[in-house]
Amino acid sequence: METQYISRYHHHHTADNQCSSSLSTHVNAPVDLVWSLVRRFDEPQKYKPFVSRCVVKGDFEIGSVREVNVKSGLPATTSTERLELLNDEEHILGIRIVGGDHRLKNYSSVITVHPEMVDGRRGTLVIESFVVDVPEGNTKDETCYFVQALINCNHKSLADVSERMNMLDHHPLHN
Repeated sequence: METQYISRYHHHHTADNQCSSSLSTHVNAPVDLVWSLVRRFDEPQKYKPFVSRCVVKGDFEIGSVREVNVKSGLPATTSTERLELLNDEEHILGIRIVGGDHRLKNYSSVITVHPEMVDGRRGTLVIESFVVDVPEGNTKDETCYFVQALINCNHKSLADVSERMNMLDHHPLHN
């Protein structure tokens, strides 16, 4: 199924000076719970460890722009991002970076979440793909490696937060 999801939702057209990739993560929490975190264009800091603050300009709809403050330790302090796609039925979120003090130019990503069974329990397959310009002085491999490392950190945090929330929801003291 993963290959089918990638071919359906994660196709990016790349120019010669761009790189693109997709990453997937299996989360031991139901898709609705995971989606409730991913779809929050206005609150990426709920699971993205490098985001310290986010302010959305305008209504929360396609075309909305968010100003994201990045925690120290990364080669950036701000990122301006536009919501390109939000589909609650098919669990698809697409964003495009339109500004900021970083080197991710023409960055666009799509993240999808899909129900699956993990060890006999309801789980979620998270797939995220991106395309970005390769900055001058970097190779395609270096650029893809950097972005993949960020996405892997985000996915690990998403899994941790989702699984913790799922355990709390199903803990006998909380029912």
